[in-house]
Amino acid sequence: MHRYEIATTIREQGKDDDMPIKWGSLYTVVSSLERHGFVEATGVDRDGARPERTTYRITPSGLREMADWTRELLAGPDTDRSRFAIGLSMLGAIGPDEAQTLLRLRADRVRSRLAQLERDLAGWSETVPRLFLLEDDYTLAVMRAEVAWLQGITADFEAGVFPGVAEWRTHHESTTPIAEEALDGDH
Repeated sequence: MHRYEIATTIREQGKDDDMPIKWGSLYTVVSSLERHGFVEATGVDRDGARPERTTYRITPSGLREMADWTRELLAGPDTDRSRFAIGLSMLGAIGPDEAQTLLRLRADRVRSRLAQLERDLAGWSETVPRLFLLEDDYTLAVMRAEVAWLQGITADFEAGVFPGVAEWRTHHESTTPIAEEALDGDH
């Protein structure tokens, strides 16, 4: 795709809701991706009097980097929940079995942080009025909800009832993973 098409696709798919996009720096980002070997130019075209448009495609190195970044976003119980949401939006970059493993790992890490916060809060509540601990109550509620959600999603994967998981698995087990198919396409 050319850069304008990339921006349009991001907007159409609602990915700009998942992660902050600085539209003015998209050209710089694509140039940086190219400089690092994550995308490569595949051609230049011109439509009438419009400026030339360079078309890019993701490289095998870019596919690996995307999968690695997705793993990083999913596995760690980052306190910035938007990073996790970004990782979820990129889940297709890795296979469902690995996704399930990373989501279980995240659940374990969140449970560990949850247990520590519960211990801390129990101690603090003896000397600090509840009014000043409400943000911790809120954090506990969010963490408990996240653990429950993670357990439900991984159970759906395990039971094979998550919609599309069979197709997702097939793509990742084939010799041409879904993301690599795009390398051979027209974009």
